Amino acid sequence: MLKSLLIAAAVLVSAEQAFALGHGHESSSAPPPAAKEERPPLPVRVLRTKTGPLLVDPKGMTLYYFDRDDSGKKSNCNGKCVESWIPLAATADARATGDFTVITRDDGSKMWAYRYRPLYTSQADKAPGDMNGFDPSNLWHIARPAF
Repeated sequence: MLKSLLIAAAVLVSAEQAFALGHGHESSSAPPPAAKEERPPLPVRVLRTKTGPLLVDPKGMTLYYFDRDDSGKKSNCNGKCVESWIPLAATADARATGDFTVITRDDGSKMWAYRYRPLYTSQADKAPGDMNGFDPSNLWHIARPAF
């Protein structure tokens, strides 16, 4: 019985190889690699400073979070607030990756959040690396990476 199974398996393998060779395929060729989904790079990077690492936007401007943004689903900085605090905009097709999520603002625009805290730059910062927006008494903090 075992001998019959081995012969049947050998015939089956030989038939599959003959079919593949007859149709221009070699049995030893690897299948094409799966298409990798390209994700645009995050608009955030880590800047190392004397006071420790912090998150910055592509221009090197310090990013901040607001203590009142605590739901993880929305920004509480709207209206006059955005005159001083600029939301870190996300494209309409941006998708969450790692600790970074995308939330929809009250006006329908998208913005980036880190660990569910929306990210903003400050109008008070004039040059990359400035940290003039840090104002814990008004609930604004520098966004720092969690290592």
